[in-house]
Amino acid sequence: MFAVTTALLLATLVCVVARAIAGPTVFDRLQAANTTGTLAMVLLAVIGYLTGRPDFLDLAITYGLLNVVGTIAVLKYFRQGDLGESGEVPARVAVEAPAELPVPDPVEPPVPVARTAPSAAAIR
Repeated sequence: MFAVTTALLLATLVCVVARAIAGPTVFDRLQAANTTGTLAMVLLAVIGYLTGRPDFLDLAITYGLLNVVGTIAVLKYFRQGDLGESGEVPARVAVEAPAELPVPDPVEPPVPVARTAPSAAAIR
C-alpha cells in the first residue's frame, strides 16, 4: 500500500516539475516549487515509515518549515525587490499638517425596522 503511495507521489512530482518548466509566470513556477517541497516532505515521511525509521518524520517536519520560510522569502523578494533593510536610514521628509482638517458630513442614524416573529403558518 505504501509502495503504491510512493509511486503515485513520484508521478505527481513529475507533473509538478513539468508545470514548473512550462509555467507562464513566475508565480506558477513558485507554486510548483512549493508543491515540490511539500511532496518531498510527504515522501520523506512515507519512506521513513516504510523503512521503520521514525527519525525521517522529524526531518520531514523540518523540511516543511524550511519550505514555508523559503516561499515567504521568495514572495517578499518578488514583491518588494529585496529581503530586508540595507542598513541605511532613509532621510525623513518634513510633512506639514494642513491648517484645518476637513469635518466629515454628519451621518443620519438608520431608521429602525420593526421585526415581528414569524407566524406558525409560515413555519410549516
